[in-house]
Amino acid sequence: MSESQETLSNLLREKRRFPPPAELAASANVTAAAYDEAAADRLGFWARQAERLSWTKPWDDVLDWSDPPFAKWYVGGELNVAYNCVDRHVEAGRGDKVAYHWEGEPGDTRTLTYADLQREVSKAANALLELGVRNGDRVAVYLPMIPELPISMLACARIGATHSVVFGGFSADALRTRLDDARAKVVITADGGYRRGKPSALKPTVDEAAAAAASVEHVLVVRRTGEDVAVHDRDVWWHDLVDRQSGEHAPEPHDAEHPLYILYTSGTTGKPKGILHTSGGYLTQTAYTHDAVFDLKRDEDVYWCSADIGWVTGHSYIVYGPLANGATSVMYEGTPDTPHQGRWWEIIAKYEVTLFYTAPTAIRTFMKWGDDIPAQYDLTSLRVLGSVGEPINPEAYVWYRHHIGGDRTPVVDTWWQTETGAVMISPLPGVTEGKPGAAMRPLPGIVADVVDDEGRSVPDGGGGFLVLREPWPSMLRTIWGDDERYVKTYWSRFDGMYFAGDGAKRDEDGDLWLLGRVDDVMLVSGHNISTTEVESALVSHPKVAEAAVVGATDPVTGQAIVAFVIPRGSAGADVEGEEFAAELRDHVARTLGPIAKPRQIMVVPELPKTRSGKIMRRLLRDVAENRSVGDVTTLADSTVMDLISAKLPSAKSED
Repeated sequence: MSESQETLSNLLREKRRFPPPAELAASANVTAAAYDEAAADRLGFWARQAERLSWTKPWDDVLDWSDPPFAKWYVGGELNVAYNCVDRHVEAGRGDKVAYHWEGEPGDTRTLTYADLQREVSKAANALLELGVRNGDRVAVYLPMIPELPISMLACARIGATHSVVFGGFSADALRTRLDDARAKVVITADGGYRRGKPSALKPTVDEAAAAAASVEHVLVVRRTGEDVAVHDRDVWWHDLVDRQSGEHAPEPHDAEHPLYILYTSGTTGKPKGILHTSGGYLTQTAYTHDAVFDLKRDEDVYWCSADIGWVTGHSYIVYGPLANGATSVMYEGTPDTPHQGRWWEIIAKYEVTLFYTAPTAIRTFMKWGDDIPAQYDLTSLRVLGSVGEPINPEAYVWYRHHIGGDRTPVVDTWWQTETGAVMISPLPGVTEGKPGAAMRPLPGIVADVVDDEGRSVPDGGGGFLVLREPWPSMLRTIWGDDERYVKTYWSRFDGMYFAGDGAKRDEDGDLWLLGRVDDVMLVSGHNISTTEVESALVSHPKVAEAAVVGATDPVTGQAIVAFVIPRGSAGADVEGEEFAAELRDHVARTLGPIAKPRQIMVVPELPKTRSGKIMRRLLRDVAENRSVGDVTTLADSTVMDLISAKLPSAKSED
């Protein structure tokens, strides 16, 4: 990347600015002074943030970094994560406060107060103890988005068992590899969940995986859909076991470094990486960042994160951060287009959601569906909008702010990872003048940098690799069972710095822009070009709803840019023919420069995405280079590649 960092960093220019609303700025939870406070005494700053939790034993040292990269935070301190998320709010007289407004896809609802949650978590904890689960055991959770999912996680945290939530879209083989790696003793699942208007079975997948996983002793099954399922000797129904338990359970304190959860993320070598997060530091940073980034007013706000709890966003910002802060959250089971494309906006209007956190992929999908859909709903309750999962392109940012936020709301574009555990880089809604597409500055207490190939900081206007220079409380502690892989994967590229594979640029003001995975940077005629910036340029065209860009081998330029675009619904017949392709190529050239002009533009009905919304560019590279398409089992809809292949004859290429 270092050969052409100027080219990489200076393609996309964004001049629009959005200052914080005056009313929000006047009462913001975190002000600009926090940056100076943290810079003057970083460890003192994190010590003060930990005071928002209840500790049964105070810590001796904030940080032990004597054996990098193996950190220990709040050394000697003890706490119980579930107590901090549930019981202390009840003890403070807030037991009647709603913890979750749950909305099922078919329209059924449940409301759980903090007192309800305390009772249900205690019953689940007692049930796990009856099944033989003890402090230090691992429990796998393979559930749809129903209240039993956070209840199960908190029950594990309560008794000191380490949970490993596996996203409900994974195959039996993927589940089995995770069960084996964690040596899970119990699996908690359901007969199924609802997805796109019909039951989606989960139990058969667990049956197949558990049969091949020697460590699994019991499968605890929630009845959700009522579909017929096979019952084995190891199976126990939730309603038979949990419902008869006592609603009281005394939480025991655990060390701050006690393993809270393992969350598996895909590895480039095939074997998933079990990211290990512990208790005190993780809960401190998720609580702090949820409060700071969303400016949470506990007694006024209704918060909704649309992620699935199977991913880290759901762990940190549906379960642990919001509950530690005593917030009221919305939780939704289904898809955004069931039974209609306005379902999310209907939910926001129903519960008067004030803080909303979703992914750029979802935002671009709503853009494709049309501006008229959100316009039908009263969204005036919203006051802060968040973005997570990948860099947000400027046009999606502006659309989100205008059509969902009514041009009233700050948009906080957050950068973080499964490995970081909590938000690391983000605007502060009461402080930051927002720039569409920019993650802006590291949060107070976080030390991030952009460096070149040699690990040297790049100047303003430069681009390179995003690194973290100092440890942070919610950082992963290791890869489960593989310390060597942890060191090699995250700490070997740059001496003393954490690097997990993202490219970034620092603009002329010193603000940070994420450029996606460095694996997705294209080398075109000696210039390093980010797929993120080319995709942003394409989506800024009024006829384009979504775009994905890949580099394909080219005999002249080394790599050439191939773009796959989804037109907006209103574009109609204007997207057929060479004229549209030429129009888009010229638009990119005007926006970014001639070097970024795509060689080929393909109009497609959909893009290949995982169930978490990530675009599978690997499959698009197969198409662009006329190879047979690789494994599609992780796609949300495997038929998408058939639709793209059917469009191959309409590919338009530059002469």
